[in-house]
Amino acid sequence: MFILASASPRRKELLEQIGCHFQVAVSAAEEAGGQEMAPAELVLKNARLKAEAVADRYPDMPVLGADTVVSLDENIYGKPRDKEHAREMLLLLSGRTHQVTTGMAFAWKGQLWQAWETTEVTFAPLSMAEITRYIETGEPADKAGAYGIQGRAAVFIEKIRGSYSNVVGLPLHCLDGLARKAGIDLYGNGEGASS
Repeated sequence: MFILASASPRRKELLEQIGCHFQVAVSAAEEAGGQEMAPAELVLKNARLKAEAVADRYPDMPVLGADTVVSLDENIYGKPRDKEHAREMLLLLSGRTHQVTTGMAFAWKGQLWQAWETTEVTFAPLSMAEITRYIETGEPADKAGAYGIQGRAAVFIEKIRGSYSNVVGLPLHCLDGLARKAGIDLYGNGEGASS
Protein backbone atom coordinates (compact mmCIF):
# COMPACT_ATOMS: atom_id res chain seq x y z
CA MET A 1 0.00 0.00 0.00
CA PHE A 2 1.26 3.48 -0.86
CA ILE A 3 -0.08 7.01 -1.15
CA LEU A 4 -0.49 8.79 -4.48
CA ALA A 5 0.08 12.51 -3.84
CA SER A 6 -1.85 13.65 -6.90
CA ALA A 7 -5.34 14.81 -7.84
CA SER A 8 -4.86 13.55 -11.41
CA PRO A 9 -7.60 11.11 -12.42
CA ARG A 10 -5.31 9.86 -15.21
CA ARG A 11 -2.58 8.80 -12.77
CA LYS A 12 -5.17 7.11 -10.57
CA GLU A 13 -6.58 5.22 -13.57
CA LEU A 14 -3.11 4.08 -14.69
CA LEU A 15 -2.31 2.69 -11.23
CA GLU A 16 -5.70 0.96 -11.07
CA GLN A 17 -5.08 -0.48 -14.55
CA ILE A 18 -2.03 -2.41 -13.32
CA GLY A 19 -3.65 -3.45 -10.03
CA CYS A 20 -1.78 -1.24 -7.57
CA HIS A 21 -2.87 -1.06 -3.92
CA PHE A 22 -2.90 2.66 -3.07
CA GLN A 23 -4.92 5.57 -1.79
CA VAL A 24 -4.99 9.20 -2.90
CA ALA A 25 -3.96 12.16 -0.72
CA VAL A 26 -3.74 15.37 -2.72
CA SER A 27 -0.62 17.42 -2.13
CA ALA A 28 -0.94 21.09 -1.26
CA ALA A 29 2.66 21.78 -2.28
CA GLU A 30 3.16 24.82 -4.47
CA GLU A 31 4.75 23.72 -7.72
CA ALA A 32 7.92 25.32 -9.05
CA GLY A 33 7.70 26.88 -12.49
CA GLY A 34 9.73 28.94 -14.87
CA GLN A 35 11.88 28.29 -17.89
CA GLU A 36 15.22 28.42 -16.12
CA MET A 37 15.26 24.67 -15.38
CA ALA A 38 15.53 21.77 -17.80
CA PRO A 39 12.29 19.76 -18.06
CA ALA A 40 13.69 16.77 -16.15
CA GLU A 41 15.01 19.03 -13.39
CA LEU A 42 11.65 20.80 -13.07
CA VAL A 43 9.49 17.67 -12.92
CA LEU A 44 11.82 15.98 -10.42
CA LYS A 45 11.68 19.05 -8.18
CA ASN A 46 7.88 19.21 -8.33
CA ALA A 47 7.49 15.46 -7.79
CA ARG A 48 9.71 15.74 -4.69
CA LEU A 49 7.78 18.74 -3.35
CA LYS A 50 4.46 16.91 -3.76
CA ALA A 51 5.70 13.67 -2.21
CA GLU A 52 7.38 15.32 0.77
CA ALA A 53 4.36 17.51 1.54
CA VAL A 54 2.11 14.45 1.83
CA ALA A 55 4.77 12.27 3.51
CA ASP A 56 4.62 14.61 6.50
CA ARG A 57 0.99 13.48 7.00
CA TYR A 58 1.69 9.77 6.40
CA PRO A 59 5.10 9.08 7.97
CA ASP A 60 4.68 5.29 7.91
CA MET A 61 3.66 4.91 4.27
CA PRO A 62 5.49 5.35 0.96
CA VAL A 63 4.25 8.47 -0.86
CA LEU A 64 4.46 8.89 -4.64
CA GLY A 65 4.62 12.37 -6.16
CA ALA A 66 4.65 13.00 -9.91
CA ASP A 67 4.76 15.91 -12.33
CA THR A 68 4.49 16.07 -16.13
CA VAL A 69 5.42 18.83 -18.58
CA VAL A 70 5.51 19.26 -22.34
CA SER A 71 8.56 20.88 -23.91
CA LEU A 72 9.35 22.20 -27.37
CA ASP A 73 12.28 24.34 -28.57
CA GLU A 74 13.62 24.56 -24.99
CA ASN A 75 10.33 26.01 -23.73
CA ILE A 76 8.27 24.24 -21.08
CA TYR A 77 4.49 24.04 -21.23
CA GLY A 78 2.38 23.03 -18.25
CA LYS A 79 -1.39 23.35 -17.97
CA PRO A 80 -2.96 26.21 -19.97
CA ARG A 81 -4.17 29.29 -18.09
CA ASP A 82 -7.25 29.68 -20.28
CA LYS A 83 -8.67 28.83 -23.71
CA GLU A 84 -6.46 31.32 -25.55
CA HIS A 85 -3.34 29.92 -23.88
CA ALA A 86 -4.47 26.40 -24.87
CA ARG A 87 -4.90 27.62 -28.47
CA GLU A 88 -1.35 29.06 -28.48
CA MET A 89 0.08 25.77 -27.20
CA LEU A 90 -1.76 23.61 -29.73
CA LEU A 91 -0.71 25.90 -32.59
CA LEU A 92 2.91 25.50 -31.49
CA LEU A 93 2.60 21.69 -31.29
CA SER A 94 0.82 21.41 -34.66
CA GLY A 95 2.86 19.46 -37.22
CA ARG A 96 5.86 19.11 -34.91
CA THR A 97 7.54 16.70 -32.52
CA HIS A 98 7.63 17.66 -28.84
CA GLN A 99 8.77 15.99 -25.64
CA VAL A 100 6.69 14.90 -22.66
CA THR A 101 8.67 14.47 -19.44
CA THR A 102 7.37 13.01 -16.19
CA GLY A 103 9.27 13.03 -12.94
CA MET A 104 8.42 10.72 -10.02
CA ALA A 105 9.49 10.67 -6.40
CA PHE A 106 8.86 8.17 -3.62
CA ALA A 107 9.28 9.62 -0.13
CA TRP A 108 9.47 7.00 2.61
CA LYS A 109 11.19 6.60 5.97
CA GLY A 110 13.04 9.88 5.55
CA GLN A 111 14.48 8.86 2.18
CA LEU A 112 13.76 9.89 -1.38
CA TRP A 113 13.95 7.88 -4.61
CA GLN A 114 13.47 9.61 -7.94
CA ALA A 115 13.27 8.84 -11.65
CA TRP A 116 12.12 10.56 -14.82
CA GLU A 117 11.22 9.62 -18.37
CA THR A 118 10.81 11.49 -21.65
CA THR A 119 8.64 10.46 -24.62
CA GLU A 120 8.63 12.10 -28.06
CA VAL A 121 5.20 12.86 -29.52
CA THR A 122 4.60 13.95 -33.13
CA PHE A 123 1.45 15.91 -33.93
CA ALA A 124 -0.12 16.05 -37.37
CA PRO A 125 -0.69 19.55 -38.76
CA LEU A 126 -3.87 20.96 -37.17
CA SER A 127 -6.30 23.42 -38.66
CA MET A 128 -7.62 26.33 -36.61
CA ALA A 129 -11.08 24.74 -36.80
CA GLU A 130 -9.76 21.47 -35.32
CA ILE A 131 -8.02 23.32 -32.51
CA THR A 132 -11.12 25.42 -31.73
CA ARG A 133 -13.40 22.38 -31.76
CA TYR A 134 -11.02 20.53 -29.40
CA ILE A 135 -10.72 23.46 -26.99
CA GLU A 136 -14.51 23.73 -26.81
CA THR A 137 -14.68 20.17 -25.43
CA GLY A 138 -12.95 21.45 -22.28
CA GLU A 139 -10.47 18.58 -22.41
CA PRO A 140 -7.29 20.71 -22.68
CA ALA A 141 -7.99 22.70 -19.48
CA ASP A 142 -6.11 20.59 -16.92
CA LYS A 143 -3.48 18.91 -19.07
CA ALA A 144 0.17 19.72 -19.72
CA GLY A 145 0.55 20.98 -23.27
CA ALA A 146 -3.23 21.46 -23.49
CA TYR A 147 -4.01 17.95 -24.73
CA GLY A 148 -4.78 14.46 -23.50
CA ILE A 149 -3.39 11.55 -25.55
CA GLN A 150 -5.94 9.22 -23.93
CA GLY A 151 -8.84 11.44 -25.04
CA ARG A 152 -9.99 13.21 -28.18
CA ALA A 153 -6.50 14.49 -28.99
CA ALA A 154 -5.48 10.91 -29.86
CA VAL A 155 -6.50 11.69 -33.47
CA PHE A 156 -3.89 14.50 -33.62
CA ILE A 157 -0.98 12.18 -32.92
CA GLU A 158 0.93 10.66 -35.82
CA LYS A 159 3.43 8.76 -33.70
CA ILE A 160 5.07 8.48 -30.33
CA ARG A 161 8.55 7.30 -29.44
CA GLY A 162 8.76 5.98 -25.89
CA SER A 163 6.30 5.24 -23.12
CA TYR A 164 2.61 5.84 -23.88
CA SER A 165 1.69 5.85 -20.18
CA ASN A 166 4.29 8.57 -19.64
CA VAL A 167 2.32 10.86 -21.98
CA VAL A 168 -0.84 10.06 -20.00
CA GLY A 169 1.00 11.12 -16.83
CA LEU A 170 2.89 8.20 -15.26
CA PRO A 171 5.50 5.99 -16.99
CA LEU A 172 4.48 2.62 -15.56
CA HIS A 173 7.58 0.60 -16.47
CA CYS A 174 9.82 3.30 -15.01
CA LEU A 175 7.60 3.46 -11.91
CA ASP A 176 7.94 -0.29 -11.37
CA GLY A 177 11.74 -0.01 -11.49
CA LEU A 178 11.72 2.95 -9.10
CA ALA A 179 9.52 1.08 -6.62
CA ARG A 180 11.83 -1.95 -6.72
CA LYS A 181 14.86 0.26 -5.96
CA ALA A 182 12.99 1.76 -2.99
CA GLY A 183 11.82 -1.64 -1.75
CA ILE A 184 8.17 -0.68 -2.22
CA ASP A 185 5.58 -3.26 -3.24
CA LEU A 186 3.11 -1.48 -5.55
CA TYR A 187 0.64 -4.32 -5.16
CA GLY A 188 0.72 -4.99 -1.42
CA ASN A 189 1.35 -3.35 1.90
CA GLY A 190 4.42 -1.27 0.95
CA GLU A 191 6.98 -3.59 2.48
CA GLY A 192 9.47 -5.89 0.78
CA ALA A 193 9.02 -5.59 -2.96
CA SER A 194 9.99 -8.70 -4.86
CA SER A 195 12.88 -8.38 -7.29
